[in-house]
Amino acid sequence: MTDTAIAKMSFEEALAELETVVSSLEGGAIPLEQSITLYERGAALKAHCEAKLAAAEEKVAKITRGADGTPSGLAPVDPD
Repeated sequence: MTDTAIAKMSFEEALAELETVVSSLEGGAIPLEQSITLYERGAALKAHCEAKLAAAEEKVAKITRGADGTPSGLAPVDPD
């Protein structure tokens, strides 16, 4: 799977694959070259998950609430 394929993954798909990669690496039965390749894939999956989480946090930050506490719309996120 390429980085392009990772970019198309949902957060849940990427996290599940990352967990598989970590389990494989922790097992210690993988040859060094394959371990390096898996580690690189894991790093790409981690970065993808972090980006998905940041995007979700930004969306949540945009939700505004009315006087009664119910969501009333969206507000721009302050870039600072």
